[in-house]
Amino acid sequence: MLKEYACSQVPLLVHGRTAGQRDPLTLFWTASGFELRAKSAELWVELETDYSDDSAEIWVSTRVNGAWISRQMLNRGRQWLCLFRGRNPKEVKEVRLWKDTQAMAQDPKCLLQVRAFRCDGEFLPVSPRERRLEFIGDSITSGEGAIGAIREEDWVPMLFSAENNYAVMTADRLHADLRVISQSGWGVVCGWNNDPSAALPPYYTQVCGLLTGERNQALGAQQENDFSAWQPDAVIINLGTNDCGAFSQPPFQNPETGELFANRTREDGSFEPEDLLRLQKGVKCFLRVLRGKNPKALLLWVYGMLGEELSETISAAVAEYAEETGDRKAFYCRLQDDVRHRGARNHPGREAHVLAAKELSQKLCQLLSWTEEKQE
Repeated sequence: MLKEYACSQVPLLVHGRTAGQRDPLTLFWTASGFELRAKSAELWVELETDYSDDSAEIWVSTRVNGAWISRQMLNRGRQWLCLFRGRNPKEVKEVRLWKDTQAMAQDPKCLLQVRAFRCDGEFLPVSPRERRLEFIGDSITSGEGAIGAIREEDWVPMLFSAENNYAVMTADRLHADLRVISQSGWGVVCGWNNDPSAALPPYYTQVCGLLTGERNQALGAQQENDFSAWQPDAVIINLGTNDCGAFSQPPFQNPETGELFANRTREDGSFEPEDLLRLQKGVKCFLRVLRGKNPKALLLWVYGMLGEELSETISAAVAEYAEETGDRKAFYCRLQDDVRHRGARNHPGREAHVLAAKELSQKLCQLLSWTEEKQE
């Protein structure tokens, strides 16, 4: 017989930043979710979702015993989702559910909550992994285009995938817990369209500050993140692709002040040096923030999965930061642009993410003296 449990009654391993509440458990970012172990024949989870329109719908993926079992869109409101049934009640099943789609900054109704469980057996404790990785990025780190046909061009949540994401793959290879903080189209100092408000660094210290609306505020999205509760071994920053794209876009005009902002190019097509210096300053400022909140972590800035134009600029900024501060745990790593394996919306496809995860895992093992837990 199925028995119902509140979230706080189940020994969950929670992934992703939260504001501390467990009844219900609010999931904000890409790849946020939970793991549990159940010795039962049947298991259900109650989820509640909300979003403004179909451009902000929410998708989730589930794994059972390490295998990707399902991926589905969630309708608005509360719903019970079967995680498994008809299984051997004497065997322990390891279950993981995570948010496949990113936090939608443009949607004040964006909501995904875990409310309860129904189980006909017992729950067992889940031990956190010894390694912890935090990923910060844009559409690449949100898994945009990592699922779906190559010819797809619509900007829809269907085409986002945490499961096919290099961040999740890297964590799998290194047997690490992970957190992802990412937003499609955003950058270090501006977004793809030169909008300076679409810069991720100012929101890093908050739980999920880019989410707006009274409900998200009440759920703690804008409150300061408790960094003491979860310290990563490494912070991987994959930003700069949209700052680069902005050089080919017209200036952005602030609708309230009329002020213009632009990453500019010269007549010969080269990038304006003044704007490159502004980007370098942004990189260095963000590294200082990251070091302040993660005093012992390796800081690794990666770039290149969708073009390499700013590689020298970003690598120089990381080197200057290290020299100016004496920080010996800040590095730069250029990742390959695997043009052979593009996915939807001309973004890296699954195989490109596999390659990036392999390269990144090797780099992290080199810098942290780790060994890989998962081989191809």
